[in-house]
Amino acid sequence: MSSTDQGQQTSSAIGGWLGATLPGLGLTFGIAILAMAAQRLSGIPALSPLVVAMVLGMALRNLVGTPAAARPGIGFSLRRVLRFAIVLLGFQLTLEQLRAVGLPGVAVIAVVLAATFVFTRWAGRALGVEARLAELIAAGTSVCGASAVIATNTVTRGTDEDVAYAIACVTVFGSLSMLAMPVLGEMLGMGPSHYGIWVGATVHEVAQVVGAGFQHGAEAGQAATVAKLSRVMLLAPLILMLGALARRGGKAAHGSAPTPWFVLGFIAVVLLNSALPLPEALHAEIVALTAFLLTVALAAMGLETDIRKLCAKGVRPLALGALAWLFISALGLELVALI
Repeated sequence: MSSTDQGQQTSSAIGGWLGATLPGLGLTFGIAILAMAAQRLSGIPALSPLVVAMVLGMALRNLVGTPAAARPGIGFSLRRVLRFAIVLLGFQLTLEQLRAVGLPGVAVIAVVLAATFVFTRWAGRALGVEARLAELIAAGTSVCGASAVIATNTVTRGTDEDVAYAIACVTVFGSLSMLAMPVLGEMLGMGPSHYGIWVGATVHEVAQVVGAGFQHGAEAGQAATVAKLSRVMLLAPLILMLGALARRGGKAAHGSAPTPWFVLGFIAVVLLNSALPLPEALHAEIVALTAFLLTVALAAMGLETDIRKLCAKGVRPLALGALAWLFISALGLELVALI
């Protein structure tokens, strides 16, 4: 075969892939744009575009139906776009943030994360919640909300309904934390630093952490944000560990558990960002791009979610989310009091 024929075949293959993928990509990107516009127009900083995009996608899927032509692009958004966004998330983290939190603060964050994850999986078994859904709720509660849920699902391999349910749990209970913690912090007379670490180590989403932290003052808000970003950094070792356990646990019956190579990319980007920080303007652009791509992935998740299957899961997973929320809040408060 001549080089000309090979080139034509390659061009034809690329054209075919684009033709199959672009309709779904256009749909998920369009929903993401609408979700981000809705958040900005609402004027509510804690309203997550990720959740809005998922709800819009679910509404379209269940009220109108997902076009068959869009399915390849939706799948691409759920896998490739998501993993690329997680790698880019590393540009928001540096090793310096760990140093700023201090050894006691890092210890609190690590212990709270590990204990909450283990407790939630145990409680899920006790309540009879399906193991994969319990693992997603555990990840979302212990690490960083919706981002942790969708990242963890790359190795957990729960259903789209599992992911949607887990995100609903972390959204509801994280929002309750955002409302309750400023009041509790005042009642307990907590100082800005201790309050900030408590919020950053226990509240689910970054936006919820910012909302709860800055209600206690600028110093508390900054401490909460740094503690939260340090906690997000632990998402990488968690996913690597879960991937290794899945492979050792014989999940081949459901298809071999994947090696989450994108997490290594995330770690590499964190190290690069620590050694060679980007110019502020470029950094801001990458942060905005990361948020948008994560929103695209959640739009795709919504488009794949069947509400009837979601409702069939019942209230036990919701009870698990509540138990996990109470556990992480109480444990974080107790450990912060010790330091």
